[in-house]
Amino acid sequence: MKNVQVTLTAKDTENRLSKKASIPMVKDTESSVDIELSTDEMYQEIIGFGGAFTEAAAYTLDQMSEEKRQEALKSYFDQENGLGYTIGRVAIHSCDFALENYTYIEEGDKELSTFTIERDYKWVIPMIKDAMEIKGGDIELLASPWSPPAFMKTNNEMNHGGKLLPEYRDAWAMYYTKFVKAYQQEGLNVTAITVQNEPAAVQVWDSCIYTAEEERDFVKNHLGPIMEQEGLRDINIIIWDHNRDIVLERASTVLSDPEAAKYVWGTGIHWYVSEDFAQVGEVHNRFPDKHILFTEGCQEGGVKLGEWFTGERYARNMIGDLNNWVEGYLDWNLVLNEEGGPNHVQNLCDAPIIADTRTNELHYNSSYYYIGHFSKFIRPGAVRINVSNHNENLKTTAFLNKDGSVATVVLNETDETVPFKMRFKGELVETELPAHAIATYVI
Repeated sequence: MKNVQVTLTAKDTENRLSKKASIPMVKDTESSVDIELSTDEMYQEIIGFGGAFTEAAAYTLDQMSEEKRQEALKSYFDQENGLGYTIGRVAIHSCDFALENYTYIEEGDKELSTFTIERDYKWVIPMIKDAMEIKGGDIELLASPWSPPAFMKTNNEMNHGGKLLPEYRDAWAMYYTKFVKAYQQEGLNVTAITVQNEPAAVQVWDSCIYTAEEERDFVKNHLGPIMEQEGLRDINIIIWDHNRDIVLERASTVLSDPEAAKYVWGTGIHWYVSEDFAQVGEVHNRFPDKHILFTEGCQEGGVKLGEWFTGERYARNMIGDLNNWVEGYLDWNLVLNEEGGPNHVQNLCDAPIIADTRTNELHYNSSYYYIGHFSKFIRPGAVRINVSNHNENLKTTAFLNKDGSVATVVLNETDETVPFKMRFKGELVETELPAHAIATYVI
């Protein structure tokens, strides 16, 4: 008989990714169960979990003592004692979570002759390199632009939307290649780029609008060919990088065009606006040879210290997306300061770790622990297995790891303890999950 290892996080208790007594499984093939696991059907393979190395995060940690800075990085990237993060996201020059608008070239430099990532050497690159040292190897990086330089845009500024001017499409495509190569020269492993962060949103911060047709044509006629020409065909190109609500129509416009689709690895999604996970699954159903990555999500509206709903939001979204073919999960800012910034337009948000730069304290939000129930136990290379869940009070997903272990995450968002039975290969475990709790069961 097997034993099930249990790790629990529960509201109004001391349990935070706490190891509990293991539970023996018993032989049972007859009785009805709440959760049935089966390896007869296998789905997507997991790339990994991680967060964003924004300038805001890197700058905030630079304001902390070296001891606290290291603690925060270990909390995420230590493969044994941290959350076991293996992937990350970086901005191609400024985003809202930068200290200001900036680019890597002098304004008006159409030839990109002044291109330099020098600014990133101050905070961002040291943070990534220290995280790599803690992890003990490469961190796969996704790079995303929020806006081209102002002179390349119809509104002549980086903020407030605007579009890429047609005459700069090749220059802008070349800009991505220069970024990737500059990071590669620093020993940083950029494995993917997105075409544009949130291409359907006019934001008061760095933003740029593409219709689905414009994104398709930019990839087909400029970004794809130029990446290939520059020897970067192996860098994955990800489209959309925005919300689930219209992901299907956006992805379909690009991926239904063979000349564009041949350059595209897959689709990136965010969680704002919609939790319509079926939309995500339908993208896979229509384009099963393409991939889906969760590229950004965070709790908006400033710091939410001590709140429990934020952790539950992460888990609910992670389960919903993972059960609909998402292959990896990138949180937004790894760390923010006590205000939920810095942010150059005061678009303040929450993060799993809040660093109080006034008191040199790190605060771990519920979201930190909830994410860990996935990232610590569902390891790169794990494959999702079939789960039949008959209990409407629970949400769940399960993965077979490369070491043969099966990790099942179960979420209870209700106000009551929920007893349940779970079966795998003719063996049964009977247990219960407290109110507002999440547990990972490893067989």
